[in-house]
Amino acid sequence: MATSMGRVLVHRVVTSFCRKGRTGHCLRIRSGRYCSTAAAVTPASNPLLRHEHLPEFQAIKAEHVVPAVTRLVEELETGVGTLETNIEDVSKVTWPSLVETLERLSFPLDFAWGAVSHLNGVKNNDALREAVEQAQPLVVQITSRVAQSKPVFNGLKALQSGAATLDGPQVRILDSGVKGAQLGGVDLEGEDKENFNQMRMKMAMLGQQFSNNVLDSTKAFSLTVTDRSHMDGVPDSLLHLTSSAAAQDKNSVDPEIGPWKLTLDMPCFEPFMKHSRNQALREQMYRAYITRASHGDHDNTDVIEEIRKLRKEKSALLGYTTFADLSIDTKMADSVQEVMSLIQSLKVKSKPAAEREYAQLEEFARSNGHEDKLNLWDLSFWAERQREKLFSFSEEELRPYFPLERVLSGMFDLCSHLFGIKIQPADGTTEVWHEDVRFFNILDEQGEHIASFFLDPYSRPHEKRGGAWMDSALGRSLVMKTKPVAYLVCNQSPPVGDKPSLMNFREVETLFHEFGHGLQHMLTKVPYHDAAGINNVEWDAVEVPSQFMENWVYDWDTVQRISGHYQTGDTLPSELFQKLEDARKYMAGSQMLRQLYFSALDMELHTSSDPWKTVMDRVAAEYTVLQPLPEDRFPCSFQHLFGGGYAAGYYSYKWAEVMAVDAFGAFEEAGLDNRDKLADIGKRFRETILGLGGGTHPKDVFKQFRGRDPQPDALLRLYGLS
Repeated sequence: MATSMGRVLVHRVVTSFCRKGRTGHCLRIRSGRYCSTAAAVTPASNPLLRHEHLPEFQAIKAEHVVPAVTRLVEELETGVGTLETNIEDVSKVTWPSLVETLERLSFPLDFAWGAVSHLNGVKNNDALREAVEQAQPLVVQITSRVAQSKPVFNGLKALQSGAATLDGPQVRILDSGVKGAQLGGVDLEGEDKENFNQMRMKMAMLGQQFSNNVLDSTKAFSLTVTDRSHMDGVPDSLLHLTSSAAAQDKNSVDPEIGPWKLTLDMPCFEPFMKHSRNQALREQMYRAYITRASHGDHDNTDVIEEIRKLRKEKSALLGYTTFADLSIDTKMADSVQEVMSLIQSLKVKSKPAAEREYAQLEEFARSNGHEDKLNLWDLSFWAERQREKLFSFSEEELRPYFPLERVLSGMFDLCSHLFGIKIQPADGTTEVWHEDVRFFNILDEQGEHIASFFLDPYSRPHEKRGGAWMDSALGRSLVMKTKPVAYLVCNQSPPVGDKPSLMNFREVETLFHEFGHGLQHMLTKVPYHDAAGINNVEWDAVEVPSQFMENWVYDWDTVQRISGHYQTGDTLPSELFQKLEDARKYMAGSQMLRQLYFSALDMELHTSSDPWKTVMDRVAAEYTVLQPLPEDRFPCSFQHLFGGGYAAGYYSYKWAEVMAVDAFGAFEEAGLDNRDKLADIGKRFRETILGLGGGTHPKDVFKQFRGRDPQPDALLRLYGLS
């Protein structure tokens, strides 16, 4: 999952909260513990004002946030006012006088707010939440101020009309800047403008509230098991994880005696649902998971409706029929109808396959002693048993072969061969926010340092939001003389006792996925910040590098690089790899239908006026084989839509996957064992899809790499649905 949305020029200072939905919920700064006058704040006393290097994470405290943001917003307000005066005569506006000046002005706030937003996701606590809640209204207000600046807007249009002297990425930046200003309300006047700005502030509040509720409700649930028989079937890795979580004394953990603490974070929930033989516990865990953030103090039921209402009203003010129409206007897809056509066409292929898979699974379960019809909390368990039967291996057999350090080493080796880079550990050269966080540098063919990245690999459910993502710590900029630095964040199984982090295969795929996002951010060749990396890339193309990278974990040579038994060092045996390859298409129809369900639900939620539960039930009837439970409230924890940047854009995963699979086909056609040819194609991939960023339209980028438009047949073949 990428979190940096294409950075529109006039929205630069809001990039962090736009891309994550991390926005405050006050219309004014309240009096409180963090209030301070900006004049009293200096770089010496506040690390958020020091931006000569990477953020000083150990020094940043909650009490620094409001004073720093207050000062930086005031400085930006003053700077923009001066800029507006200097560009009143649009005939004299130049790229340096407008675009580069605005970049210099907004960089300090962008840098500080990016660090705060990042910490809010990985080091969340009450004090930081309160500080963010107080500071974010100022950020919303200043971004509205910049977006709605008529002098800036007129200057952008003047540059746009004289674009013959500019290069392609500059033209793209101007086009996006003009569009961004229009979507930011620059053409609104009077009451409409006031209402629009109030909506933005309210949506900022609700996005933050939604995310907090999901995190808090996930943390609030736990189940302590004291009877060993209730943990029958659970693999050793999960016994260690859950007994360690339950232990008061970490030095006296006994995974066979317990107790065992079950939680709803993925490293616990997912393997428990796959392996536990206790159906009653599976049901309890499942019901808790699908009702997260839907009741009590952490209820998103009404938050969803309020967000939908505001999005619709905002869209109407901007001249769009629905929020989905507004969203699509900045993407590759031409219309909502085109998106729904893709979703429907894939459903025609996948639903019959999913229905067959369910019937086969039910028959398998019955033949192995399951007496009743399959319930939703039975599916993962019996699907895993059937997969073990069909392909003669269990997921847990793979885990010892994928210790994190070996996976990293092999992934770096692959990228070195394909893209001509070298990745070196640089731990200790910059501050990190947790002792488990790693830091790496990337060097080019000449040994020159071109980029860096942080890696935060392990789950910390008490302070870190779920999922996995890539975000920008710094972007490439000729003006600011900065090199790209990425945050790569996962939530995989942590080390337990004397065992290193042993990854299940899905965690390996996830790491490759996020590193794909990171590669596009870090290997960009575009010198202009607003089109470098994933900035300004249409959202339905931003998943291409990430999903492309996932394909490599099914390549035999790559698996030999990334696998090594944590005790013996032996790579994954060829016969086990072949079983893994054979199992790749297992339940493929069900997997695709699930993603199409999410995509269709997303579009319906942002085109229909019906209550969200009504919409969910209607879409589920068409896109699921086994209907959700009546109490299912999974949209209440659907971060992509209501706490992130994927609203009316979740389809992007499938849209981009078409291009990603087709792009990987270029390597397959050359022969995955032909290292020389792979290096040649990898160089072209780096120069185009990774290098051109948001400076070239994704359709043109793909053509430059592949020599033609993408073909959807490759995706259907991958899933065995052609």
